[in-house]
Amino acid sequence: MAENQKCSRADPGQTKPCRETRESSSQTDSRTRGSLPRLSKVNLFTLLSLWMELFPQEEPEGDDDGQVRPVGLVVVQDNKVIGLHCSGAELHAGQAAIIQHGARLADCQLYFSRRPCATCLKMIINAGVSKISFWPGDPEISMLKSTSTNHSNSHSSSHSITEEAALDAMATEKLKSNSRPHICVLLQPLAPGLMQFVSETSRDCDFMQRMTDDDPELNTEELFNRQRTAHRKDFSRHFLVGTSQKHQEILTKMGLENFCIEPYFSTLRHNMMELVEVLATVAAGVPRQQYGFYREQSSASLSSRHEEVPQEVACHCIIQARLLEYRTEDPKVGVGTVIWAKGQSAGCNGTGCLYLVGCGYNAYPAGSQYAEYPQMDNKQEDRQRRKYRYIIHAEQNALTFRARDIKPEEPTMLFVTKCPCDECVPLIRGAGITHIYTSDQDNGKDKRDISYLRFSSLKNIHKFIWQRSPPSAPSPHLANGYIGKHGRQTEHESNSNKKLCTNRYHQSPTVS
Repeated sequence: MAENQKCSRADPGQTKPCRETRESSSQTDSRTRGSLPRLSKVNLFTLLSLWMELFPQEEPEGDDDGQVRPVGLVVVQDNKVIGLHCSGAELHAGQAAIIQHGARLADCQLYFSRRPCATCLKMIINAGVSKISFWPGDPEISMLKSTSTNHSNSHSSSHSITEEAALDAMATEKLKSNSRPHICVLLQPLAPGLMQFVSETSRDCDFMQRMTDDDPELNTEELFNRQRTAHRKDFSRHFLVGTSQKHQEILTKMGLENFCIEPYFSTLRHNMMELVEVLATVAAGVPRQQYGFYREQSSASLSSRHEEVPQEVACHCIIQARLLEYRTEDPKVGVGTVIWAKGQSAGCNGTGCLYLVGCGYNAYPAGSQYAEYPQMDNKQEDRQRRKYRYIIHAEQNALTFRARDIKPEEPTMLFVTKCPCDECVPLIRGAGITHIYTSDQDNGKDKRDISYLRFSSLKNIHKFIWQRSPPSAPSPHLANGYIGKHGRQTEHESNSNKKLCTNRYHQSPTVS
C-alpha cells in the first residue's frame, strides 16, 4: 500500500504524497486571514521534531556503529504540544514517548523527524494514536550503514543496505499497511513572505540586539549571515540525505517509490529545504560566540543546588521557544515560551532529567476569529483599539495548557524569548517556576499599556540572562557556530555532567 494512502486527505486510489493544505489555528479560527505571515501547524511541529533530533546529549559510551539514527518526536493533542522527545542512550524517541505518556497517546498526533523503526512503530500503533507523520529521509534504522569497518574512512567508503535495515523496512511497511492510524508525510510550502519575516525578526531579535548594545562596532549582520550559512549547510547535509539521486535510492529501499515520482519528489525536497532554511535562520538569531545565559547578580545569592542546565541545553531550549513564536497571532511581536522540569533522576531518553511541562506563543483567546480583537500597538493614539487587554501571552498559554503539573520538589525552568512583563510575573511566581532563561532588553521599561517593571524585583527565582560570557568562563570551542563537546560550562557543570555532544549531525556518514 502506498505510504500516503493512510492519510485522511488522500483518496484511496491516489499515489501522490499526502499534504495537508487546510490551515487552521491552534489558538483561533483563521476564517479571516491576517496580514502577518506565520508557520502552519504542520510545519511548526515538523520543525520542532527536527530540532529535537539535535538535542544536546552526553557522548555515547563505547563504539557507535551508526546503525540507529537519532530521532526527534513531537506529541500533539488537540493542537497542543504535550511532549518533546528525542532518542537517548537506551530508549528511542518513540519508546520514550510510550514510557512517559502510555495510554494517553490515544488520539494524539505524532511528528517524527524521520521514519521510526518497527520496534517503536508497533508500540505507537498499539497505543491508539490517530496520526503519525515523518520526514522521509534516512530512517531510524539507517540505510546508510557503511560497509567499511574502518570508521575513519567511512566518509569515502561505499554504502550498502544492511540485513537489519532491510528487515526493519519490511516490518515497518507491514505494520503501516495493517494499522488504523494514518501514517503519512505532512509538509507544506511556507506562507508568502514568511522567510523574509523570519530573517528580519531573527536578525533583530532581543538576543542579537543585546550584542549590538554591548558592542556597537560589532557587525551583527555579518555574524548573523555567517551563522545562518553554517547552519544551513549542516542541517541540509543532515536531513536532506545528500543528492537527489541518493535520496531516491533510499526512498526505494524503504518501499516509498511513490515519493520518487515527479514533480512530487522535487516538491517534497523543496518544502524540506524551506524548513531547513527557517531552522538555520532561527538558530542564527541566538549566536553563541562569547554569549550565553548567565545568572543575574540579584539571584546569585540564592541556593543554587547546581540545578541550572548547561549552556548548550539552554540555547537549544530558547531556539525551541523562538520556533514557537512564529506561530503567533500578534501582528507585531512574536513571543515563544517552553517550560521544562528537572526530575529527580535521569531517564534513558535523550533529554536526561528534563521533562516538558508546557509551551506556547502569544495569541488571541481560543475560539476567536483572527482579527476579531483589536491589533494596534502602543504607537496608535486610540487606546481602546489596542491589543494588550485581549492577547494571551506566551507564558500564560504555556501555563494554561501545560502537559504536566509543576511539582514543588522539582526545579522548573521557563525559557522565554522576551523579558516577562508585569502581567506574567505574578503568574510565574505563583506557578512555582524556579528558573527563568530570557533576555532583559525590556527590563525596567514602562510602555503604559505593557510594562516590565516587576521582573527586576522578582525574588526567590534564579534568573539567567543572555549576556556576554563572564571573564571567568572559558572560551567556547565553536564548530560551525555551535558550542562543541568542549563548550562553555560552569565549574560545577564540568564536575557533574558528562561532555555534551551538540553536533550529532557532524557524525552522520557523508553522502555524495
